Amino acid sequence: MASSSISLHQKLSHDALQHTTRRHFLRDCGAGLGAMWLATNGTSASASANPGLVSTGQLTHFTPRAKRVIFLHMIGAPSQLELFDYKPELVKYDGKDCPQHYLEGQRFAFIQGTPQLLGPQFPFAQHGECGAWFSDRLPNLAKQADKLCFIKTLQSDQFNHGPAQLMVHSGNARMGYPSIGSWVTWGLGSDNENLPGFVVLLSGGMPRNGKSLWSNGFLPSIYQGVQCRTSGDPILNLSNPTDVSRATRRGMLDALADLNRKNYEEFGDEETMTRISQYEMAFRMQMTAPEVTNLDDEPAHVKELYGLSDGKNDFAKNCLLARRLAESGVRYIQLYDMGWDAHGAAKTEALNFGFIDKCRQVDQPISALLTDLDQRGMLEDTLVVWTGEFGRTPMRENRGGVKMALIGRDHNPAAFTVWMAGGGTKPGFTYGETDEFGFQPAVDPVHLRDFHATLLRLLGVDSRKLSYPFQGLNQKLTGVKPARVIDQVIA
Repeated sequence: MASSSISLHQKLSHDALQHTTRRHFLRDCGAGLGAMWLATNGTSASASANPGLVSTGQLTHFTPRAKRVIFLHMIGAPSQLELFDYKPELVKYDGKDCPQHYLEGQRFAFIQGTPQLLGPQFPFAQHGECGAWFSDRLPNLAKQADKLCFIKTLQSDQFNHGPAQLMVHSGNARMGYPSIGSWVTWGLGSDNENLPGFVVLLSGGMPRNGKSLWSNGFLPSIYQGVQCRTSGDPILNLSNPTDVSRATRRGMLDALADLNRKNYEEFGDEETMTRISQYEMAFRMQMTAPEVTNLDDEPAHVKELYGLSDGKNDFAKNCLLARRLAESGVRYIQLYDMGWDAHGAAKTEALNFGFIDKCRQVDQPISALLTDLDQRGMLEDTLVVWTGEFGRTPMRENRGGVKMALIGRDHNPAAFTVWMAGGGTKPGFTYGETDEFGFQPAVDPVHLRDFHATLLRLLGVDSRKLSYPFQGLNQKLTGVKPARVIDQVIA
């Protein structure tokens, strides 16, 4: 919060107080009362009072294992049954009608009637000392098996892409709620005052939910994710116009800040102070962001490691850029990669066509990111997360009860795979197991709110205490239902 630790009487001038009515006070008292509320609930507001500034370390409730997060979301929900969750029984029953007891009481996005089971479409093998299963679609990542911590039984409440993506990133299927990156930067601040605490990188296009996936929701707008680009200005409109010097820009910002402060003194709207902070951050970023996002100074062997020899793979660029942002003190770095919706509706989306291409695009860069972080001594305190928004069914998708010409799987929110690396997670470890067909958890189901609670714990934050008063509730990333930390995945 841009000024949550400063009470109103410190912010409002004497003249403003004289004409503040009871209605004005009730409208504007959020800053002072919010600060008192934060103090009584064990969450300091000092980082919120200084958006983007270095955290004092007093905001954490536990010793943090991770200082920063790099979150890789494959938009469209890649099939865990073609990547990580090998099921020999599914091979055995490939092409046979699905048993009715698997279908009773189930809702599907598309499947109707009795679908056929669909075996894994690619060969699997075990890798590393941990013996984790990988398909041959991810040969480079398979070499990192002993760095990865798998959860095989993640569950969502949503089986449509848009709401499910919102669930992954905000804990709520509706728009208007803060994303994880906003919660984390609001609670912990950032380690670089010249860069945003929360940066978003896109490849393959814009997600269907757009910027709501990195929204600040009801948190102050300074905590919204900032989209960064791999070409041109790293951030839109960051550069000054050709006829505006930096000194001129400085003078304009000083005059604008003076007007905004006067506006705040009269009306007490916290977003006015947030606006000043945003302008100042943009001014500082004009010097820092172009340097951090310029990949030209990376050695040739590093570019080769990421598969950037031809410079055409935007996801590879984003992985390298994520490492540079992490080095520069950015707290939360979010990568979205579009194109993983592997239905059988069209050739470019079919499991055996577009899916192969997508795997090829991300396999080497993700492996390189883990190697690069490890070589630099950063993986220990950098939490890397990989996921989709839900899983895929062991049944072959049909439409209207008719088998589709191309092979694909329907949506499955009941069980999907996420992996983490570094940041205090247990390497070479798998938590949870699905049933013989990979449809439902057999043991140890993990709801998304449990996963969010675990992610926050790795950052040193108690999910029960990181909350914000909104619409009569102490809102939390994990919602109002109990959320448990999966201690077994923490080293």
